[in-house]
Amino acid sequence: MATNEEQMIEGSEYLKRTIGISSAPFEAYLNYGYALLAIAGADGDVPEAEMNWLINHQRIVGAPEEAIKKYKEFDYKNAKLEDLLPNIKTDVPNWSAPRTLLYHAIKMSRADKDYAKQEEEAVKKAAKLLGVEDDITLSLNILVEMEEKVESMLKALIHTETL
Repeated sequence: MATNEEQMIEGSEYLKRTIGISSAPFEAYLNYGYALLAIAGADGDVPEAEMNWLINHQRIVGAPEEAIKKYKEFDYKNAKLEDLLPNIKTDVPNWSAPRTLLYHAIKMSRADKDYAKQEEEAVKKAAKLLGVEDDITLSLNILVEMEEKVESMLKALIHTETL
């Protein structure tokens, strides 16, 4: 019989549509959030806007509330990515957890509209630790910037953002 941590928990339609993952065990949802906190908090702080981004994102992808509650108590300052990564598995065996983590860490770090040099350096350091190549890290940063510009363009077109 599978334990709670081994049972697959279905992800949201958003997770399926955007990332292509259908389900993951509880431990994967938990450790994914922990890993994001460890990366975004590598500069010593996770501001409220970044924590809110994490909580909202994890809710959107279908993470269990039990996991989300634990994020607020997690000691990210003493966390080691290498300990968290092996526990992040999904129903897609060839999924690149390191690249996806890095992408979401960049988004989370930019959530407070201040992608500080320390945060950028923390992302680069995490990329090295995760084994993500420099060109992929650069591309993920550019992708996040492009997504922000597209969101701004939409807001301008529908008159929710003006000059």
